[in-house]
Amino acid sequence: MTQPQHSGLFFCVYNENEERWLRARIDEFEIATRQAEHDWAIFDLTDTFAVWLSSGRYAKSYFQKPHLLHTLLPKYLTFLTKEFENFLQKNKVDENTVVAIKGVGSLFGFLKVKDVVDKFAPMVKGRLVVFFPGQLRK
Repeated sequence: MTQPQHSGLFFCVYNENEERWLRARIDEFEIATRQAEHDWAIFDLTDTFAVWLSSGRYAKSYFQKPHLLHTLLPKYLTFLTKEFENFLQKNKVDENTVVAIKGVGSLFGFLKVKDVVDKFAPMVKGRLVVFFPGQLRK
């Protein structure tokens, strides 16, 4: 695990070919976190793009003309930020909570992970763990 500038932000970087392996064992992170007497909450980004796009008024048009999607992507980041904020409130996340984010690979081609993390990290009072498939660039 590498640790960026923010002291409560951690990236768990793994080979993208091991995504299914990691997902099958993600409960082990929760067990270890709870054994360390911290609360655990996990936010899954996997289906968020489909949920967001299909709920839009002109979703069918964008499915027919996907080259126009880039004009909407800033709204996707706004949607994610609101969803994450609702998730934090619903789960009563506090400074003792480790918040994990999985499904980050589903952002590729739509948003930069850095932009999403920059929005999410300030909202987390405890620690934020990002499960990141691939390689971390400096």
